[in-house]
Amino acid sequence: MSEGITVTTADGVMHLTLDRAEKRNALSAEMIGGLAEALARAELESEVRVVVLRGAGKDFCAGADLAELQASAERPIDENESDALRLGEVFLAMRQLAKPVVAVVHGRALAGGAGLATACDLVLAAESAQFGYPEVQRGFVPAMVMTMLRRSVGEKRAFDLVGTGRVIGAPEALAMGLISRVVADDVLDAEAAGLVAAMADRSPTAMALTKQLFTDLDERSFTEGILLGARVNALSRATQDFKRAVAAFLSR
Repeated sequence: MSEGITVTTADGVMHLTLDRAEKRNALSAEMIGGLAEALARAELESEVRVVVLRGAGKDFCAGADLAELQASAERPIDENESDALRLGEVFLAMRQLAKPVVAVVHGRALAGGAGLATACDLVLAAESAQFGYPEVQRGFVPAMVMTMLRRSVGEKRAFDLVGTGRVIGAPEALAMGLISRVVADDVLDAEAAGLVAAMADRSPTAMALTKQLFTDLDERSFTEGILLGARVNALSRATQDFKRAVAAFLSR
């Protein structure tokens, strides 16, 4: 696996750790490549049912590696666009993966790090965790991450964050809809372990159909969403997981 990314799999859960603590897990090109590789593996490996993303050390992720960004300033625009799309492809892979991706956030999740967290399906954060998009303060633009942010919190709150660059605490992030849950710092690991174990125990076909429908609704009208939902409902009834689960429930 690429330098800066540690991957372990146990009990149906693939754990991806941003492992560059001395740089606050700032995203290098090699780390982004490692994430893409790991997500591709997660898609192919049937034993993987849930993916968990976390950071080593004191922070989740401080965003892009500023030294690499500075070095790119003199490159052609098309070359930098291709470079930026590598992270964009990671965001897309997380959304398209037919398995839930859970971010477990402690410390700071800033800029691309906040985007990486909010690209996940669930975000579980320590009470002391912080989130923000400070790019504007550095003469930069929170470009791709704005897609997840705007969908999560709405226009006015999203612009408040990207236009000011202010950093917010986990309770405010929860109130905005930026993250899913907040727990006390000292129980973050235990809560995360319980959550992902429960999700890994769910029917993989039901989970895959749920996530696929959830993401497919993005570009559909209300009517189209209901019709697609009826189709997925019918498909789920035909799965062996559904038949076994209903039979077990009725035999109680």
